[in-house]
Amino acid sequence: MISHIKKKPYCKVGLMVVLLFVSILFSGCSQNHQIALESEVQCSISISCSTALEHAEQLPDGVLQMLPEDGWILEEITVPIQEGDTVFDVLLRTVLENDIHMEYVDTPVYDSAYIEGIANLYEFDAGEQSGWMYSVNEEFPNYGCSSYQVKDGDVICWVYTCNLGTDVRGETI
Repeated sequence: MISHIKKKPYCKVGLMVVLLFVSILFSGCSQNHQIALESEVQCSISISCSTALEHAEQLPDGVLQMLPEDGWILEEITVPIQEGDTVFDVLLRTVLENDIHMEYVDTPVYDSAYIEGIANLYEFDAGEQSGWMYSVNEEFPNYGCSSYQVKDGDVICWVYTCNLGTDVRGETI
């Protein structure tokens, strides 16, 4: 019993030394981690189907019930990006991480992916001139989403058009 009493002070000192070492070690890591997060390259992305809601009478049976009432399939979120990422890469990662249904095809003629549907809302669901478009920093590029390389701070918006883009200010398409 006396031997246990003698060991307790040494155990406490040893435990305190270990805890001090671990706390110093982790406090240094958290500062480095915080610096890494602050310097991480990011963009934002959102997905809206509000124009489809405005044309609800044209939607196939059952589609309207699957769409969010406020028109936001995904409100704007910030996501990390890597060097060489395209708008398509960011969209694909985002829908996978947020469990959002998406269908696309690779189009060799345009060397890009073509988005057929997001959240069960497909091209032509709201008429012959409807489908998915994207903008970056409020501009609608005139080329495929697999060709547009994303930069730090870019704002990507995927929108559903019912009139070849004129209803979403994408007149250039």
